Amino acid sequence: MYLLTLGLNHQTAPLALREKVSFTGEALGAAIADLRRRLGPVVAESAILSTCNRTEIYCATPDPGDAQHSITRWLGSERALDAQPLQHHLYSLPDGQAVRHAFRVAAGLDSMVLGEPQILGQMKDAARTAQQAGALGTHLHQLFQRSFAVAKEIRSTTAIGAHSVSMAAAAVRLAKRIFEDLRETRVLFVGAGEMIELAATHFAAQHPKQMVVANRTTDRAQKLAQRFGADTMRLAELSQQLECFDVVISCTASSLPLIGLGMVERATRARRRRPIFMVDLAVPRDIEPEVSRLDDVFLYTVDDLGRQVQAGQENRLAAVSQAEAIIENRVDAFMQWLAARGAVPAIRSLHDRAAQIQRIELDRARRALAAGDDPAQVLEALAHGLTGKFLHGPTRLLSGPNEQRDLLLPILDQLLPDRAGGSELAPLHPDSAAQPIDAR
Repeated sequence: MYLLTLGLNHQTAPLALREKVSFTGEALGAAIADLRRRLGPVVAESAILSTCNRTEIYCATPDPGDAQHSITRWLGSERALDAQPLQHHLYSLPDGQAVRHAFRVAAGLDSMVLGEPQILGQMKDAARTAQQAGALGTHLHQLFQRSFAVAKEIRSTTAIGAHSVSMAAAAVRLAKRIFEDLRETRVLFVGAGEMIELAATHFAAQHPKQMVVANRTTDRAQKLAQRFGADTMRLAELSQQLECFDVVISCTASSLPLIGLGMVERATRARRRRPIFMVDLAVPRDIEPEVSRLDDVFLYTVDDLGRQVQAGQENRLAAVSQAEAIIENRVDAFMQWLAARGAVPAIRSLHDRAAQIQRIELDRARRALAAGDDPAQVLEALAHGLTGKFLHGPTRLLSGPNEQRDLLLPILDQLLPDRAGGSELAPLHPDSAAQPIDAR
């Protein structure tokens, strides 16, 4: 079984394409179920990580080449995209590269905001969704669990998370360029997820005049609003109330824009040239991109904010080197585990053959005892029979051509037990090992 990661991210694909292949909310579980149903034999295990910056499909497969082509075709079909141009933006990472990539993603080394912690929670959600869909087998379960452990180790032993400038902090910084004093602004949060919670935390520290949370689920909006002393409103009121807000931060799981060009045009006319600062953190986007053309509207997407947070990255470069070294060690350990998994069928076969020999010799001993033979002689014959069959293969190889003998001699001490009845056995020597042994 091989590992394979196929995906695209903020480095390989523009926002316009990322939002087309994004899986949000309930669509994620449905996508995994469809992937399993259509690609079952080729993709034995699967998980989908879909965030504002990336959509990646992790899988375990008996045939990486077939899996790559099949997943690419599936992704294009699922999102009504031509697979050929889509392929130009996709990266395909086999085995060790897939492991290294997963570790780097979990640690925040592959994020638009270096060291950001949100991705770890998103990976855990992806693993949990795959588990619930029955798509997470031994290989991917181990990959994700080790990814989480590596991320925790890196965060606790390096300064990768220090000096981090989050998207939310960048939004506050940009808002201050538009409004002289954020304490005089009214802020609207559309959505109530983790990114909105983070944004609300940063804006609340500026003590704006009013904060309002609008969300599809009223209960969740109220819980978030209570934390920050904010008000709530229904999404249905958005069109009528938009003109009241100076700052609008939106991040929902909607597959279609919630804030359209016409809605914002009406709001700007009512505001009489007072500016509106808007941040769309959602993928797919919540705000129609044409809104950015309007006068007095300052619209930023996740990619726009990503460019803003690049400043100050040099403070974490030393921590990145340290984190990469940790990852390389953990990748080696995982690949050793994966290689050991590949030997499992051979180990099982070896145990089955040993059990078969054991049954044959035990049956022979039981028949001899039933016939009245001397128990001591029966036990001696049993031991002789087991030993002879155990040594038959190595003896035949040692008695064969020199090339076979040279290959076997270095590992004989590892193949044979080093203790007998509590006593150390003498190590084998080439001269003694080459002597023929009576084997039944």
